[in-house]
Formats: sequence, structure tokens, C-alpha cells
Amino acid sequence: MIAFDVDGTLFSSESIIFKTYVQAIEEFATQTGKITKLPTQDQIIAEIGKPVKTIFQNLLPELLESERDHISARVLELLCDSIRNGGGDFYAGVGSTIHYLKEKGYTITCASNGRRAYVETVLETAGVLQYFEPIVVINQETIHTKAEIVAEYVKKYNLDPKAIALIGDRFSDWEAARHNGCNFGFCSYGHAPEGEVPDFDWNLKDLTSLKEFF
Repeated sequence: MIAFDVDGTLFSSESIIFKTYVQAIEEFATQTGKITKLPTQDQIIAEIGKPVKTIFQNLLPELLESERDHISARVLELLCDSIRNGGGDFYAGVGSTIHYLKEKGYTITCASNGRRAYVETVLETAGVLQYFEPIVVINQETIHTKAEIVAEYVKKYNLDPKAIALIGDRFSDWEAARHNGCNFGFCSYGHAPEGEVPDFDWNLKDLTSLKEFF
């Protein structure tokens, strides 16, 4: 099984993320009269890859959780609309690489901290959703972390953890792989600052280099 992270691995939301966050926060401020300090682009980019609840807790700590959830839902709506309309950037070779792996007989799925609508919109827009097994996402009830997503795949498919390769670009991907005893392919072209990922089994300079290892 190959489990892909999404942002920084298959797709980059950097070009649209700041605009969508600012729009959602400004809409909230207008609707409620609450003045919130807008996070900077660097602050937002630094949060990419973390669980959604964590992102908004870090960016808007002064708000109630219900208020952050309201903004978060609007961000999701704006992001999905933008992606469907051509926003964001797919890394080169997404379609051909996923098709290659499927032809080789690999089971393909996602291990993302993103919400289901976001992940499925990215995959559908890339034209590869049909190659992916049903994805497991954080639900705040039984699954709270990416490590728990991976553990669910181990259980669901009755796999030896070493039979799973997690492909991602951030510490949370490394952590989920190592916590479960899985192999880790590090997308060094992604969003991680230098030194964030301690080690890896494969260093992927671009997505298509997966073909060299699988």
C-alpha cells in the first residue's frame, strides 16, 4: 500500500491558501464585529500539514472554538471552489505517477490531515480519484492524528506495517510513518523547512522519482 499526503506531495495550495484564509477571517470580522488580527502568509504556510483544529487554534487563539470552526468551514468551501476553478498547483507527473503505481498493482490511498472534501476535490481535479481506495480522515472522534489514520489502514487491510509506504513532506508524515513502523518517502520538494524531517527511506526530488523505487 502507498499512502500519500496531499499538500506538499501531490498538490501545493501555497498560491491560494493565504487569500482564502484572509477572505474567511475578514468575512467573520464583518459578520460579528469582532476584530481579529490577520495572520501573515508565513504564519499560515508554517501551519500547512497540521490537523485543521490545530491550525486554527494556532492562528486564531483569541477566538472560541465554535468561531474558529465557523471560519474553518468557510476556508474549506473557498479552497474547494478555487481548486475546481484551477487554483493551486499540481506537482508535475501526478496523473502519470499514480497511474503507473496502479498498473504495478499497488493499493493507493491518502494519509492527510486535510478534510475529506479538500482531499477528494484535489484528487478529483487531478483526475486520479478513481485510483484511490476509500480514504480515512481525521474525524475528531475515533481518529485525531495522521498516525491514527495510518494505524486504521494497517487494521482495515490487515497489513504488516512494513507493507505500507507513507509519502509526504512534513514532520507529521514522518511521525505517522515511524510511529506505525512504516517506510517513509520524503518529498524534499515540498513545504518542509530544512532539517524538519529527521530521516527517510527514500528521498524524492520530484514526484515522478517514485517510479525509481516502486
